[in-house]
Amino acid sequence: MKQYTIEELNNLKKEEVVALMVQLQKQNDILTEQLAVMQAKRFGRSTERLDCLGQTNLFNEVEDTCDETQPEPEIEDAAVVVKKAKRPAGKLDKDLAGLPCREELHELSEDELNSIFGVDGWKRLPDEIYRNLEYHPSTKEVVEHHIAVYASKKGPEIARAPHPVELFSHSIATPSLVAAIMNAKYTNAMPLYRIGQEFQRNGVNLSEPTMANWVNQSAGRYLSEFRDRLRSELLRFPVIQADETTCLVNKDGREGHSKSWMFVYRSGELYRDKAVIIYDYQKTRGSEHFDAFLQGYSGILVSDAYSGYHALDRRRDDIQIAHCWAHARRDFADAVKALKQKGGPGKQRIKKTIAYQALERIASIYALEEDWKDLPADERRSRRQEHSKPLVEAYFAWAKEIDQDSVISQKTKDGLNYSIRQERYLKAFLNNGEIPIDNSASERAIRPFCVGRSNWHMIDTVKGAQASAIVYSIVETAKANNLKPYEYLKYLLTEIPKHIEDKDARKTYLNDLLPWSENLPNICKKPT
Repeated sequence: MKQYTIEELNNLKKEEVVALMVQLQKQNDILTEQLAVMQAKRFGRSTERLDCLGQTNLFNEVEDTCDETQPEPEIEDAAVVVKKAKRPAGKLDKDLAGLPCREELHELSEDELNSIFGVDGWKRLPDEIYRNLEYHPSTKEVVEHHIAVYASKKGPEIARAPHPVELFSHSIATPSLVAAIMNAKYTNAMPLYRIGQEFQRNGVNLSEPTMANWVNQSAGRYLSEFRDRLRSELLRFPVIQADETTCLVNKDGREGHSKSWMFVYRSGELYRDKAVIIYDYQKTRGSEHFDAFLQGYSGILVSDAYSGYHALDRRRDDIQIAHCWAHARRDFADAVKALKQKGGPGKQRIKKTIAYQALERIASIYALEEDWKDLPADERRSRRQEHSKPLVEAYFAWAKEIDQDSVISQKTKDGLNYSIRQERYLKAFLNNGEIPIDNSASERAIRPFCVGRSNWHMIDTVKGAQASAIVYSIVETAKANNLKPYEYLKYLLTEIPKHIEDKDARKTYLNDLLPWSENLPNICKKPT
């Protein structure tokens, strides 16, 4: 906007002053909306749910459900009998199934019984039984290995008794110890200094550099090849979902705190039996990283509208891009949230806004998807063509007809423009029942990294970032397949070192370690 001097303002014509005031009002509206959006994101609920679809906001339940025309109920109608909620039959047994059980007997001595009932004046009834759950914090013990050594009486031959393979030569590290550190850091988002403090409180002194060294070496030496094996499994899926987020790496060869990127790729959300989630660290966000990771892949990539995915789409005929409807509705949701801030219009006026109408239209498409989520892909595609396609076509026709010059909200304009520009990619899900309607699954997959990042803020080295990508890949894949991350990491770190030199058997033993392998021990699996 042009900057005017006082003299120039005094010489403006009436029409120019009016135009200037209109322009200032528009800028004021934009800034007011931006401030309201920032306040909503910081202090409001992070949701895009709509009251119009019966999704009541419980915080405003009184306002939402109030009806002053409703008559007061009679006392007989209002009186209710409060019943104690009962635990479903068998629920306790189910909750405690699979846990070790120790019986404790609580009995009276014969002398005590005789004093109560008289000599031989009693008989024993069936025991009263109740159960509770004891918790024992993690225990540590030193294992001292004594390896028998034998020598021949007649020659130089020496034989040693078999013993467990060590993770690292002359180190106290064991699979259980390293898995515990990895689980605390990558599953529970604890920084290494807090993990060290917890060990110290239990009588074990482990420095941060020592733990970091164990994690990095274990990831590079033992887990990296298995992560590559998981990647090859991922590339078999017809649909892959992708997302990315920033991270800071202190020593990456660049000056200052340059942005690095952590990418995540996961199997399509609609595949229920198996799931693979792979993290990939890169210094930049360039589309060449997509090419490298997806080398040899042919299928559909679900993503947001980042230009790097569009560049991949232009270069590769073997990859089709599909976009995310959650991103399409996000700007509209922000616009409605901004209006709901203090001083905004009433509920009925909000419902008449373009942003709210857009959310209603998109919500109607989502409602159908919720009903079809368990259907086979062919049946889902057929129903999308019959029921969803008319709604989608109507949405885009409606969006294109809106005169954006009459729209005050910049967020609403952004939402309309996003939908119109990405129409081709947003429609992709209609033609393939295996494509999810949005990319929320990959956003959920990368969220644990974002939670951890808020705790440890930055990664020290590139090697550490690569190790983090490897371990996060295994932890999140384990969680997606209903495995216990700690037990699974412990099992991998126990089994892989046994075969590290056996190149011929590598393919077979890696297959046995996959999260859906029938040869996986039950200790790795969550109770069902």
